[in-house]
Amino acid sequence: MTRPPQLPDLALPAGRRVYFASDFHLGAPDAARSLERERRIVRWLDAAAQDAAAIYLLGDIFDFWFEYRHAIPRGFIRLQGKLAELTDAGLPVTFFTGNHDMWMFDYFTKELNIPVLRHPVSQRIGGHQFHIGHGDGLGPGDHTYKVLKRVFASPVAQWLFARLHPNLGIGIANRWSRHSRLQNGAADEQYFGDDEWLLTYCREVQQQFPHEYYVFGHRHLPLDVEVEVGSRYINLGEWVNYCSYGVYDGNQLELRHFEQEK
Repeated sequence: MTRPPQLPDLALPAGRRVYFASDFHLGAPDAARSLERERRIVRWLDAAAQDAAAIYLLGDIFDFWFEYRHAIPRGFIRLQGKLAELTDAGLPVTFFTGNHDMWMFDYFTKELNIPVLRHPVSQRIGGHQFHIGHGDGLGPGDHTYKVLKRVFASPVAQWLFARLHPNLGIGIANRWSRHSRLQNGAADEQYFGDDEWLLTYCREVQQQFPHEYYVFGHRHLPLDVEVEVGSRYINLGEWVNYCSYGVYDGNQLELRHFEQEK
């Protein structure tokens, strides 16, 4: 196993926190419910910005995204406007692509000053070492998806899709994306213990490159699981049902639920 790419250390001033969220799946299952969820996400960003040192968005923020040279998917302007406001004010935001929004290119970087990362990375934040990514295609199994991911990530596939008119291409992709999510929804509610493939991946990395925290999305189930003593795997869940996110205060990383706290 090769060493994961290492981002520069992020200092955490006293009283500041780092926020992690993933799997907003904006656009699904329909425009009305997506808009309601988008408004809630903007409220969460407003609340996080009060004491945030940085915000990490770990993929599948959109249920589908493709950037044509002169067009992007319609909608989601409230989220984009809020992110622009935050980055203009100097708050660092980092975006990881997921399997639903892997066809994100340079729009967020150029327009919103948000770096877009495509693979898991490691970073020392405060006093702890983190390993961060979306989580798709990691660990054992799921060979069919891993093949499809290589195909979809290829420049040839991207070039061919770009030849479709946006009305046709985005329409087809939206229907396929929503059908895929509904097909896999039942599995999201199950926890597979030591057979969790992301947990297996974390333990494999930990043997050679120790981290205190492994933070992923994709799985759709909020999880806080021990990798080994002193190391934890955190899955951020999703915002269709759980509105879950992670917050790190320099001492520990914990899962919370926005506007659903008991």
